[in-house]
Amino acid sequence: MSAFVDEAQVHVKGGDGGAGSVSFRREAHVAKGGPDGGDGGKGGDVWLVADRNTASLYGFRDHPHRRAGNGVHGMGKARHGRAGADLEVPVPQGTVVRDASGAVLADLAAEGDRWLAARGGQGGRGNARFLSNRRRAPAFAEQAEIGEERWLDLELKLMADVALVGFPNAGKSTLISRISAAKPKIADYPFTTLEPNLGVVRFDEHEFVVADIPGLIEGASEGRGLGHRFLRHIERARVLVILLDLASADGRAPAAQEAILLDELGRYQPELLSRPRLVVGSKADAAGEVEWEGARISAVTGDGLRPLLGAMAEVVGRARAELGAARRFVIHRPEPAGVTVGRDHDGSWVVTGRPAERAVALSDLTIPEALEYAQSRLKSLGVDRALSKAGARPGDTVRIASFEFEYQHDQ
Repeated sequence: MSAFVDEAQVHVKGGDGGAGSVSFRREAHVAKGGPDGGDGGKGGDVWLVADRNTASLYGFRDHPHRRAGNGVHGMGKARHGRAGADLEVPVPQGTVVRDASGAVLADLAAEGDRWLAARGGQGGRGNARFLSNRRRAPAFAEQAEIGEERWLDLELKLMADVALVGFPNAGKSTLISRISAAKPKIADYPFTTLEPNLGVVRFDEHEFVVADIPGLIEGASEGRGLGHRFLRHIERARVLVILLDLASADGRAPAAQEAILLDELGRYQPELLSRPRLVVGSKADAAGEVEWEGARISAVTGDGLRPLLGAMAEVVGRARAELGAARRFVIHRPEPAGVTVGRDHDGSWVVTGRPAERAVALSDLTIPEALEYAQSRLKSLGVDRALSKAGARPGDTVRIASFEFEYQHDQ
């Protein structure tokens, strides 16, 4: 079973917050001690972090669940609960994160890039936080928030300086095995390589990474032969090396091979045609009489490899100087702010938004002073005004999280 996986799903769950405590001081000779309930701790966050030592998404294949630590509940004597531990999940450099709809949420292109995948729930406030001149002995506290939870799609696009591009059985695997320590599967039949291979090449004082991309076929840009899965690994290479088979089994001329390969690259992503590229004829030892005026190499005998490595090093160095460091960007989507009012299928009104949900997340809304606090907080957030503007009528059912009540104009 292959250990290289370039597509996976991950289920992330932020830690739940700890609930606030309802407690009162108990002291000798003090008839009625004040509130001293502590706050609950925040739940831990789940972060995806690009890590150069993680080679593929294999670790998510059989174990997709990742969960951060829960916060601890608050306690009496103003003791606050401990926050839950954050969880950092290493992913390979070049990992693209998508939601269930396919929208890109983050692109972790460089070492150390990090993205908040699931936010931990806030801890609830203890009853000591609700002390006021009007509420001398609040008998309620805040409940904790539940941590965010969702499935994400992960897609790996390899980060390499050089991508070897060619038809199946063009000699790419043999070449990378000769110029680096990579050990890909090599055989004399097409599609020997079914997954990309990376190799580090050291030539004189130069060092760069080469990717052996599985062989493309005509129509790869339209998905034939798993074309999209192979082509995406070419996207981030600084330099392309087009490898033409000088001893092609089907007799296809090198010039025809080059035209087809460049056409497929252009159809997939036109920008690839503007990348620096080297075009080389492979299998020179078995070529015989073939019309090709360009550079020739033989990965079997080693002929032409040193000039090729020198050309690679020169073009990579030039590309690095022009492009600078590896492109580093993370896509952030702003979180919705405030509260929104919508209509459910059963005709009830649904108020969504973190501030409104927090306003009703109290330990016991049957306590008059707790209900009064919730109503006051919702009014200050503009919830009653938003409901009236949306067309709510007295007697309509309104839901905020798990809290349900009848709407009244003067609530």
